[in-house]
Amino acid sequence: MFGLFLVFTLQGIVDTYGALSVSGSKVVGKSGSPAALHGVSFGWHNWWPEFYTADTVKHLAEDWKATVLRAAIGVEPDGGYLQDSSLGDQCATTVADAAIANGIYVILDWHQHRINQDAAIKFFTKFVTKYKGVPNVIYEIFNEPESATWPEVKQYANAVIKVIRDIDPDALVLVGCANWDQKITEPAADPLVGFGNVAYTLHFYAATHTQWLRDDAQKAIDAGLPIFVSECGGMESSGDGAINQNEWNNWISFLDKNSISWVAWSISNKAETCSMITTTGPVNPPWPDSGLSEWGKLVKKLMISIA
Repeated sequence: MFGLFLVFTLQGIVDTYGALSVSGSKVVGKSGSPAALHGVSFGWHNWWPEFYTADTVKHLAEDWKATVLRAAIGVEPDGGYLQDSSLGDQCATTVADAAIANGIYVILDWHQHRINQDAAIKFFTKFVTKYKGVPNVIYEIFNEPESATWPEVKQYANAVIKVIRDIDPDALVLVGCANWDQKITEPAADPLVGFGNVAYTLHFYAATHTQWLRDDAQKAIDAGLPIFVSECGGMESSGDGAINQNEWNNWISFLDKNSISWVAWSISNKAETCSMITTTGPVNPPWPDSGLSEWGKLVKKLMISIA
């Protein structure tokens, strides 16, 4: 399963940008110009593994025009990676291989809320070894710190990134920050040192996180911090509640102005606003508009308009 990596690839965004890297406060492509990706995140793999298929990836790449997908490999809950690593490995591999075959980027997201360093090191050792040198693959080492402080996250990141760099010196790595990826000014004031090609994740839900968080993000950018929005939504931070279209538009304008990538949450079918598939919609694509939630329709339309 984790031997020689061979797959037929289609031309896509990766042919345009190539291997991503960090230059100053920007994630850039092979030409040195900013690379802003737009895509969607799968829901927690342990709760929605049925969506982790090659057909879903192909549909999102071709019909939704996603340039990046995020495999949210749940760590701590029942059925998560700590209990069943084989399902997590299968879901991560299926999505990554299909993303590569379709010429788009993929984020392998260690979707933890607390620090699980030993398990994280085993996970990333396995997958960085498998995809060493493959430009499509991005590694997100900490989804959303729930209670860990930035110094604790920083200590964890130093350990995990060292393992990644020993295998692949150049792959793009994403690091979270405290308070569910909202305290973005803390790594701006005290960034990781000694590693290149590291960006920091900011997560927002537009009905909860408004101008104050954009102001903090701008401060971080002005301080030279490279930001990658690996999860976002237009609703409340609970994942539910009404979509705040005005604040969502404000965020998209801000991200576009600053050439920041964003990944919307999520491909799942729970009865909540952030699930892009309705509870009665088909699991397998192609999804008709009747099978998409209001949020799913909005994100699909936006990504197509950007393409």
